[in-house]
Amino acid sequence: MSRTAVIVGSSGLVGGCCLERLLHDPEYSRVILLVRRKALVRHPKSDERIVNFDELASVEFEAGADVFCALGTTIRKAGSQSEFRKVDLEYPLALAKRAHELAAARFLVVSSVGANASSSNFYLRTKGEMEEAIRALPFRAIHIFRPSFLVGARREWRPGEAAGAAFAQTFRLLLLGPLRRYRPVAADTVAAAMLAAAVGPETGTHVHQYDEIRKLAAAMKVRRAAEAA
Repeated sequence: MSRTAVIVGSSGLVGGCCLERLLHDPEYSRVILLVRRKALVRHPKSDERIVNFDELASVEFEAGADVFCALGTTIRKAGSQSEFRKVDLEYPLALAKRAHELAAARFLVVSSVGANASSSNFYLRTKGEMEEAIRALPFRAIHIFRPSFLVGARREWRPGEAAGAAFAQTFRLLLLGPLRRYRPVAADTVAAAMLAAAVGPETGTHVHQYDEIRKLAAAMKVRRAAEAA
């Protein structure tokens, strides 16, 4: 099968892992990177397009693509709550609306554990509002990923997240029952789960937290091992 993937946020932790997997996944013959600046990705499948993220509502790509959104920042890096909302809510929603207009098959987006549009926490409320807005769009399939602390080598240092991840990693075995969703997870595991969901037959809207993410990633590993055998 020959598929086209569109990815936004490929310079980030999960997005970078997702891009690497897409470029080497046999299901996809073309990977369109929507980037702010030249990413220097050298691969036969790579189709790099420099775009203004404030104009995502007018980007062009082929119908039937699977769209992967791994956009995300911190208030500290963004500089203000309004700029944070632009990156974590407005850009993903603009991309999703445009993807729907272009008849994209699936929309896969990275959110956060605890996302809730009614939360008193600004970060979680923004993520929840993003989820609700995207859920309203009638894609064939929507997959929302809610990881907790991400494990992996970031290009930028996030001290608060690093400290939280270290704490969660130390006490992860104590996070049981409903608290399991707060266990740290490797960024590449989230990326593997995103690909598993994209190539799967499920339709409708699905929310994946820690256990679901790990199950999807494991299923992808089994699938690829069987294909290689």
